[in-house]
Amino acid sequence: MKYAAIGPVAIHLPEKVEDNDFLGDQYPKWNMDLIYAKTGIRERHIAAENECSSDLGVAAAEKLFAQHNVDRNSIDFLLFCTQTPDYPLPTTACLIQDRLGLPKSIGAIDFNLGCSGFVYGLSVANGLIISGAARRVLLITAETYSKYIDPTDRSLRTIFGDGAAATLIEASERPSLGSFVFGTDGSGADMLLVAEGGTRPAANAIQPRKRRRWPSSLYMDGPELVKFSIDVTPPLIEKVLATAGWHRDQVDMFLLHQATVFMLDHLRERLSLDRDHTPESLELYGNTVSSTIPILIHDLRREARLKPGKRTLLVGFGVGLSWAGCAWTETWAADQFLAAEKTAACPDAKPAEDEARTEAA
Repeated sequence: MKYAAIGPVAIHLPEKVEDNDFLGDQYPKWNMDLIYAKTGIRERHIAAENECSSDLGVAAAEKLFAQHNVDRNSIDFLLFCTQTPDYPLPTTACLIQDRLGLPKSIGAIDFNLGCSGFVYGLSVANGLIISGAARRVLLITAETYSKYIDPTDRSLRTIFGDGAAATLIEASERPSLGSFVFGTDGSGADMLLVAEGGTRPAANAIQPRKRRRWPSSLYMDGPELVKFSIDVTPPLIEKVLATAGWHRDQVDMFLLHQATVFMLDHLRERLSLDRDHTPESLELYGNTVSSTIPILIHDLRREARLKPGKRTLLVGFGVGLSWAGCAWTETWAADQFLAAEKTAACPDAKPAEDEARTEAA
C-alpha cells in the first residue's frame, strides 16, 4: 500500500512590502506599536495591481521545481486553493496547468477554502495517493486578500498579507500523514465574507454580522472569530490525537493557522501550550490565509527545527466557518532543504494567458 508524505515546500511573496513604519507614516493616528503587540505582524507583502493569485502560485511552483529538482512531468494532479481566483470561470487550476507546462493528462481543480484550506488540500492529496489515482500531487495555496481591502481599513490592512506556497505530496512506503478531522458551520458565514462578485443579488446577499466600520469589500468580525477559534480548536486537537492514537506529550509541535498573535496567545492559554510547541511565522508575512501553515513548515525546515521523526499536528480554522486538523510525522530531511537553497534561481514562468493573447494580437 502507498501512503502520502509531505515533500518539499516552496513559497513566493509579492515584491511590494508594507511595513509598520510605512503604514504609520501614512496614518499617524494608527498606534502601530499597539497593533504590532496584538497582531505580531511587522510587515506584509502586497500583490501589485496586475498580480493575481495564479501569478503567485505559478512563481511558487517554479521555485519548487527548480530548487528541489522536481520534474514537472511527474505531476499527476494539481490542487489549487484560493478565495481570490483570477476569474469566476474558467477554473484557475486549468490556467496554471498550461502556464507551468504540466502534462495534459493530469487532473486539476480549484477549491475555495481559506484558513483550513491547506489541511483540506492535504486530505484530498492523501486520498488520491492512497487510492492509486496519483503518485505526485502539487498543492498550491495562493491568496491576494489585499484586493478586497480598502487602504483606510486599519482592522484588515494591518493583518492580511498576500503570498503563495507550493507543496509536493508524494507516494511513500511508510505512513506519515493522516487522522484527518473536519468541521463546518455555515451559520457563521457572516463573520468573514466578501458578499459582492458572485451571482447572489445584493438585495438578498449575506449581511455582515455587525455594522461595518470601514468600506472594504472584505468584512471581518475579529472578536467573534477569536471566540469561534477558541471554541472549536481544543476539541479538534483532542479528536485528532485520539484518531492518531497519540498523547499530547508525544507531539513535538502544534502548527496552527497563523491568524494573529492575539489569537495564538488565547489558544496557547486554552491548550496549556508554550511558544516552543506552537511556533509562529507571522512577523514578516502577516496572515496569508491558506498559505500560513505551509509557510510555517517552510521556515521551520529552514531553521532545522523540523527534522525526520518529529510529530506534529496541523490545524486550520477560520472563514466558512471551516476547521480541519491532521497528524503528521516529518519524513523530509532538513539537509535536503539547505541543499535546495543553494540551487540557481528558478526560470521564468510562461506569461499569463491574457498577456500571451495580447502579444499574439
